[in-house]
Parts: sequence; C-alpha cells; structure tokens
Amino acid sequence: MTRAHNFCAGPAAIPQSVLEHAQAELLNWSGCGASVMEVSHRSPAFVEVASQAEATLRRLLGITDDYAVLFLQGGASLQFAAVPLNLSAAGQSVDQVVTGQWSKKALQEGQRFGPVNIAATSEASSFTTVPPQDVWQLDAAAAYLHYCPNETIGGLEFNLVPQVEVPLVADMSSTILSRPIDVQRYGVIYAGAQKNIGPAGLCLVIVHRELLGRARAETPAMLNWQTAADNNSMYNTPPTFALYLTGLVFRWLENLGGLEEMAAINRRKAGKLYRVIDESDFYGNPVEAISRSLMNVPFTLADERLDPTFLQEAEEARLLNLKGHRSVGGMRASLYNAVEEASVDALCDFMQDFEQRHG
Repeated sequence: MTRAHNFCAGPAAIPQSVLEHAQAELLNWSGCGASVMEVSHRSPAFVEVASQAEATLRRLLGITDDYAVLFLQGGASLQFAAVPLNLSAAGQSVDQVVTGQWSKKALQEGQRFGPVNIAATSEASSFTTVPPQDVWQLDAAAAYLHYCPNETIGGLEFNLVPQVEVPLVADMSSTILSRPIDVQRYGVIYAGAQKNIGPAGLCLVIVHRELLGRARAETPAMLNWQTAADNNSMYNTPPTFALYLTGLVFRWLENLGGLEEMAAINRRKAGKLYRVIDESDFYGNPVEAISRSLMNVPFTLADERLDPTFLQEAEEARLLNLKGHRSVGGMRASLYNAVEEASVDALCDFMQDFEQRHG
C-alpha cells in the first residue's frame, strides 16, 4: 500500500519504520505471546520499555540528572493547569507571553488559579509577530514566565530563548525534538506527544528537580509532578502502547543521527515550501520572516474562492490535512519530523502546478 503525504497538525505522521516495527510484533511482543498492550505496566519487561525510552530521550536532548522526566496523560492542555498549581502559591502572580491560540488557552486556564500578568502579546498583529523582549513588562514578583516557542495554528516561532530571573516554562508541543535545545535554560518544558514525540495519549514533562515539591495542597495527585516523579510516571496505569511507540520514535531519531541531523532535514523541508510561497504572487504567508515556524507553515491563496478546489485536488493527489485551522482559515502544512522530504517535494510540485492552472 502506498502511504499518503500527511501534513496533519496532530495527531501527526509517525515514521513508517516505527509503524512497521510495531506491526510486526503487535500480536507477539518480545516473544511473550501477547501484545505490549496486554502486559502489566509494572512487569519488569514493560518497566524496561519505559526506562529505555527515558534514557534515549535524555541522550537526545542532553538532559542531566538535575531534571525529572515525566510521561503523563491529559496532553499539554492539562499542563495549562498543572503549571500554576505546581509552581505558584495561591494569589501569586505569574508572567505569560501570548503569541497565538495555544498560549492564549494557557493564559485563560492559568487565570483560573491566580493573577496572570500578560508580559507581552502580539494579538494586535493577529499573532504574526513576536514582541521583542525589550518591550516586555515583567512582574518582579512573578513565580515564573510561561511562553509557547512555536504556535501550531499561526505558524509563529520564537527566534530567541527569553532571558528571565524566574523559572522559564515552555510549551514545546510543536517544536520539541525538531532540533537541539539547551534544556538547562528552562525550569519546565512540556509537550503533547502527538506531533514529534509519538502517538496521542502522552504528555512529556521535563522539570528541574528544584521545582518539585512546591505544589499547592489542593493540587490533585494526578497533577502533582512530585507524585509522578516519585512513582516513575506510573502512579496509575499509563497509556502503555503510546509509551512503547514513543520509545521506538526516540530510537528512530537516534539512529537517524540525532537532533542535529533532524534539524538539518527540517530546515531543508521548510525552506523548500517557503521558497515556493515567497516566489509566487499566488500564495502568501502572513508571518514576519524572522518568526516563521519550521514546523507549521500556514499559507493563503490570492483568491480564497479557490480554497475548496485546492483542498479537493490536493486530497486527490494524496496530500492530506492541508486545511488551515478554523480560527485563521487558509491552508497549513505541518512538517513534523516524520513528514518525509519527498512529501514536501510533492506538495511544492502540486502548488506550482495548481498556480499554473488557476493563477
């Protein structure tokens, strides 16, 4: 079977070799006569799966023992609540930078648990710019600063790591593992799995151990990072199949050459697509050039009446999930790690052909 070119923003593409590996041992995992979904999460064999997944991730990102690595449930959206509950006292202010729909959702959830100072926002530009840090209005008493380095929906990406005196918290759902990062610059990194990590069902949290044990007394056990750390992410039954596949994705990345090699591939992929857009009067991208995302490329057609035709013809060409988010419209191609360069080439060829026929 020929697989389609999948540009979904999440759940996103998973490497074909990982899917084939899982397929081959779906009914008989490690010779035990059962699926990995059917064994106890506390069995030595599965505990080793989780341990190896964490060890591989630590190698990929250079995570030191100063940080706990947690595999949690509820997606990144649940961490919108977990962050203030774990890091701020009742009534204590926190800082947030709002540059898109996901940081806006984090803001709205954070306001349920205490005062939030909007240190900066680019809503006036329809989230097409990143406010320079020299205009941010930080609260000296804030418990932490939260930001989203890459906004999936708007295709906006920070080209800097904020410099702050308080713990820096980053929602890296759409950027983690796409390139090397300096984990030591962050207090907390969290990311939904369904983009570059693995299948939906997991949320990765990397938290400096000095920040554990600060949760408010009313914090539910399932939201308390200390509880998760004390139980090796197995306070309750984890989504075992998602964790198993995640470990396979980490090994795939390592075998590929690690994050330096993945970053080079991602830069090539994004560069090809942005070049087609920039060299055309038929397509447009609204984001300031310095803040364009490598992972999520939104684009519009000069005549939006052609949008349905574009999407229909794209699907017929096996180019899937190109419709932009309902809040911004247009098109969006998500170029996560598992999207092959050949798929980007196919999309670029289609876009140029479509322009010739309809421009």
